[in-house]
Amino acid sequence: MIKNVMAMLVLVSATLAPTAFAEMKIVVLDPVRAILESDEGKVLVEAANKEMEAEQNELRSMAETLQAQQTKLQKDGEILSDADKRKIIKEIESMQADLQFGSQKLQKTAQDKRQEILQTLAPKYDTVLKDLIQIDQIDMILAPNSLQYANDKHDITRRVVEKLNDARD
Repeated sequence: MIKNVMAMLVLVSATLAPTAFAEMKIVVLDPVRAILESDEGKVLVEAANKEMEAEQNELRSMAETLQAQQTKLQKDGEILSDADKRKIIKEIESMQADLQFGSQKLQKTAQDKRQEILQTLAPKYDTVLKDLIQIDQIDMILAPNSLQYANDKHDITRRVVEKLNDARD
């Protein structure tokens, strides 16, 4: 008798399981892309880029000077004295170190600014996302970087961007 009841429960749950999964709404969302592609996100990114423009120009100038020194060493290396060669090589090494340090510093600044933008817009993003979850009856949200493949029809990133733009204060 118990075996019959257990068998019946297994059969019922096996037939109901596919319909339960069919009703589940799973979507894909890239939160960073949604925030940074919103109108407000773009404005903040542009402001951050303008803020770092002077450092970028300084690094670009430094790289050009370094390239000129390397070209000079290649071109005039045979006619330069050993002392002059050593001096130019030391300058090149120093410039390379300064350029690498400046690049790392700029990269860190850019990462910090990006994180700041994400934190600034996170409350608005959370509100929009909660609204979409309620409206669309979403059961699960997956990040695109954790998927091997997802059909674009399941990606709601564009909708979140539109809702963020509509929610501008």
